[in-house]
Amino acid sequence: MEAFYSYSRFLKDRFGAKVYKICLDGGFTCPNRDGKISRGGCIFCSEGGSGEFSEQASLSIEEQIVRGRRQTEKKYSGGKYIAYFQAFTNTYGPLNRLRTLYEAAIAPEDVLALSIGTRPDCLDAQILDLLCEINQKKPVFLELGLQTCHDCTARFLNRGYETQVFTRAVRECHKRNLRVTAHLILGLPGESMEMMLRTIQYINSLPVDGVKLSMLYVLRGTPLAVLYKKKPFPVFTLDDYVDCVISCVEHLREDIVIERITGDGPKDLLIAPKWSLHKRRVLNAIHHQMKLRNSFQGKALRADSGIPAP
Repeated sequence: MEAFYSYSRFLKDRFGAKVYKICLDGGFTCPNRDGKISRGGCIFCSEGGSGEFSEQASLSIEEQIVRGRRQTEKKYSGGKYIAYFQAFTNTYGPLNRLRTLYEAAIAPEDVLALSIGTRPDCLDAQILDLLCEINQKKPVFLELGLQTCHDCTARFLNRGYETQVFTRAVRECHKRNLRVTAHLILGLPGESMEMMLRTIQYINSLPVDGVKLSMLYVLRGTPLAVLYKKKPFPVFTLDDYVDCVISCVEHLREDIVIERITGDGPKDLLIAPKWSLHKRRVLNAIHHQMKLRNSFQGKALRADSGIPAP
């Protein structure tokens, strides 16, 4: 029995088959980079906008899907796919261009759903209407970068929006039957375990469908790396991260799908923590500790931490 509702189980429940993501690059930028909000971007975000594992933006969406399918078929056969726009802010552009890209991504028969990484402040009514239209053809899964519910930390991160913007976006998506996953970063400078659990409780209070959890990692070429070089701040040890993840999962609402429990930074850019490169080791450590804890022995996970939402 799984200790939590995993993404693989959700996909099997939803589609009745093994499903793989093909990471696409639509050539987007971000309002936190192009000057609309800021030119610095979030201080942890790499030059590739978290899209280092995507196909090349110079290729058409059709060509990217063909390449992604070939890569997957080297390891697996007979798969179905989710077209995943990952790099930068993938609802930030002219409506007609968004429609063209999304329609091309869902066109192949073996693509079962469309996944879109974006910001909650880049979901106006017209874009939401377009996503609803696409959602009638194939499911649309939105991934929104929250990282933390604490606006003081968000300002340090140069996130560029207040948490209430995320709250409104999630509720508007829920009204339109659009599935939402929240991205959270654990171990942000200055955040205690209690603060991280407040972010979990905030997620519990909203109609969020999934979460992605990651440790803070420092990537070369980011403003965060400059700060880390000047005055190194503490980052998680493996043991501390395992304890933190398990505490967060214990307090998370049990119907929320946990789509990721560890980070996956590019090897050539990673400065710290180096142990995060060993993804299998991290996953094994988390699952081992979960089995040892009574709260994961087939019992319902605790959704009410007793910590009030902010």
